[in-house]
Amino acid sequence: MADTKERISGIVGENEVVLFMKGTPLFPQCGFSSRAVHILDHCGVTYESVDVLQDWPTIPQLYVKGEFVGGSDIMTEMFEAGELQQMFTDKGVKTAD
Repeated sequence: MADTKERISGIVGENEVVLFMKGTPLFPQCGFSSRAVHILDHCGVTYESVDVLQDWPTIPQLYVKGEFVGGSDIMTEMFEAGELQQMFTDKGVKTAD
């Protein structure tokens, strides 16, 4: 368990935005992961993804600047309210080129 926590901490600490998801951005493996990718792509931010099917049986989870945001349900609510985009701006998240 300590190795898992260290691995997650390392990934989250090294990347501004991290999406823990089922599958990959090019081939999401569930509707929630697909929605999360679509939202992040629409926001235009650069993000790292981790395919939890390789190691963790969990739903998509988003981290921004080391802070846990939530799953795709929370992302959807925040996106629809404009809060997710504002968070990226407030935290100085770089946009994808």
